[in-house]
Amino acid sequence: MLSTWAQEETDIFENAAGTDPAVLFGAAYRSFAGPVQGYLRARGVDDPEAVTQDVFLAFYPKISGLTGGLQGAKSLIFSIAHARMVDYYRRLERRPQLSPYDPQHDARTTPSAEDHAVELAGGAADMLAGLSDEHQEVLALRVVADLSIEQVAATMGKSTGAIKQLQRRALQNLKAQTLTRNQANHE
Repeated sequence: MLSTWAQEETDIFENAAGTDPAVLFGAAYRSFAGPVQGYLRARGVDDPEAVTQDVFLAFYPKISGLTGGLQGAKSLIFSIAHARMVDYYRRLERRPQLSPYDPQHDARTTPSAEDHAVELAGGAADMLAGLSDEHQEVLALRVVADLSIEQVAATMGKSTGAIKQLQRRALQNLKAQTLTRNQANHE
């Protein structure tokens, strides 16, 4: 014997003529989302929740042509779930096999271009280290925190004109330091 909740879901499908598709979808989702997710998990799908959502997204446009009541919906939903599971394994087969990188087996004798670029740039903290505290603060608030001139002025307790001047001077100093550093690295 069906529980009253399951009986209500069955009645919704049995009296489906003229019923809002959203009501039928809700009843199907409540009845079958758990079993579909369990089926996908048991079949080894990595993200069964996402694939379950895909199944029900594919089911929704087909509700208007649905026949067979609750059993017809169940059959359609599980056939979609099976197709999504097959698609998952086909994608998995086409995915290239990746090899893990082991730095101990890396036989290169010269540093990579990326390593060289990182050494030259040094990172944002290193670049700001040569600036005054006010210049560091204004650049951090403007560039890193992405605040407007007005927001920086309110934060630092200065006028917008003062913030514009601080930012201009900070950028000039940063440019001069970068040029000096690059010239030293190329000599």
